[in-house]
Amino acid sequence: MESAAKPTKPSSNISEIVSKFAKVCKFRSIGVFSSENPTHFQHQEFSNAVKELVDGIGKTDSDDAKVFPDLVEVCSKSSWSGHEEISKLFDIMSELKLAYVQLQEAHIPYDPDKIKAADELVFSNLDGLCKVRRSFKEKQFQKSNSLSACLTVLQAEKKIQEKSLERLKSQAKKKDLEISYLKGQLCDLDAKNKVIMEEINLRKREAINRLNFSSIDNVVTEVSKSIHDFAKPLIALMKASGWDLDEAANSIQDSVLYTVRSHKKYAFEAYISRRMFYGFSLKSHNLDDVLKFNDPVDVLIDDPNGNFAEFCRTKYMLIVHPMIEASFFGNLDQRNFVSSGRHPITPFYQLFVKMARWVWLLKGIAASEPESEMFIVNRGSKFCDDYMESIEGWKDDIGSVEGQFGNYKVELMIMPGFRIGDRLIKSRVYLSELSNTC
Repeated sequence: MESAAKPTKPSSNISEIVSKFAKVCKFRSIGVFSSENPTHFQHQEFSNAVKELVDGIGKTDSDDAKVFPDLVEVCSKSSWSGHEEISKLFDIMSELKLAYVQLQEAHIPYDPDKIKAADELVFSNLDGLCKVRRSFKEKQFQKSNSLSACLTVLQAEKKIQEKSLERLKSQAKKKDLEISYLKGQLCDLDAKNKVIMEEINLRKREAINRLNFSSIDNVVTEVSKSIHDFAKPLIALMKASGWDLDEAANSIQDSVLYTVRSHKKYAFEAYISRRMFYGFSLKSHNLDDVLKFNDPVDVLIDDPNGNFAEFCRTKYMLIVHPMIEASFFGNLDQRNFVSSGRHPITPFYQLFVKMARWVWLLKGIAASEPESEMFIVNRGSKFCDDYMESIEGWKDDIGSVEGQFGNYKVELMIMPGFRIGDRLIKSRVYLSELSNTC
């Protein structure tokens, strides 16, 4: 309620100021004033007018002293801008005061011409005050009409917005019902998915059991085959890169007696196998991630930071030496790519991942049995058919005499052996003939 009364103040103040000045200054000649002390009378009347003006505009502080408001403050409190009229008002008042001073000075010494000129200047400023008053009232009236029109427009806009709000509320209510319905469907789907996942896990467990008992020999065979398949391109790339294969084979295992030169490939297979089974622990791990994809590379794409991915990353860095990779590809981009936690889709790396998956499966199957173990055969050991198998398949010539191991010794262990439950997986070895029969 207080703010509604304030906008009318500027209009009444300006009107009252103009009226008071008009009353004070209604004179045309010196004869209007008392002949005894005209100057005193003029000064007193003008002082009273100024006092009334100050009382109308100023505010009183706590010490009863007048505090004049800032012009912008006065304007900001009104409902419309009267800045221009108030500026003109103060300008005219300054001129009027100056004219009044000139009028007083014209009496001592008495100068009729100066009195007339000052008198005309006073009335000219009074006319200016009247014009300011008329202009102020006209603009106040126009502002009132403008505000009324704006209010009408805003009320119409308010009705439109209220209708829009009701429509949006109705739409929101429908959406809430749809959300509730979809939530119910989602719960049903989650329940169905849970049943399906249980069935999938059951089938995976059955598949692992089949691998454990009926296909373990096939897994070992696939491990041996995948090592052979990875060694072939490794040897071919080394040959194409200018490596001395004889020297490389000798650096893997020196003084090996090869039956034919082409058997030096077994040195590389033995090297790969040794690296793949290095640190081979029979700690149980989940095989679901490997079994749910036909392509082992898809396993890495699905979970690039999983246990199998970490196994691939570690073994690749262990098998492929930086000097070998640099000679193959001219840079270490693939190695850096793997070390950063990613997996390149290149033929060379795909063969490696395929080999790694079969080793990972064999490790998981072996760990599923509580009494499983891996055993190795040292170089120089006599061949024993009970837990060794020749990679060249010399079965007819080896151990032909009952109760003896024959005249052969182990030169290279290509694959370690395993005891998984009650099953024995023989170690695959490369043999050479002993000089003396044991």
